[in-house]
Amino acid sequence: MTANPWLAVGGALSAAASLAHLAIILGGPRWYDVFGAGPRMVRLAEQGSPKAALITLGIAAVLAIWAAFAFSGAGLIPRLPLLKLALLAITAVYVVRAVGYIPTLMVTGAPVGTFAWVSSAIVLVYAGVHVLGTLELWRN
Repeated sequence: MTANPWLAVGGALSAAASLAHLAIILGGPRWYDVFGAGPRMVRLAEQGSPKAALITLGIAAVLAIWAAFAFSGAGLIPRLPLLKLALLAITAVYVVRAVGYIPTLMVTGAPVGTFAWVSSAIVLVYAGVHVLGTLELWRN
């Protein structure tokens, strides 16, 4: 058992999201569309532009780094530098994305579709797990 099972789960979730982004690159324009990347990204992928893949690869890399920090906080890999600060920042980003995406769409007049609701609910789970794990890490 890990020292912090919440962060172990958080790391697994971030790693899964990273792998999903890599799969979207391989899946092509249809996958960009299905996963809610937006019409501009779908168009870029349809045109064969490397920009869509590079942006998605960047997101996958960030999520992989976030997974590593969570795994470090869980005691599954060696302690990374600035661990507590990084986990606070990662957790904050997940919380803001979970609760801020739909209000931002509403304020800008953008449509709030199924993707917005489903992705926000998923990220809310990520945020909750990270909040619990980061709190446990700070207590110890």
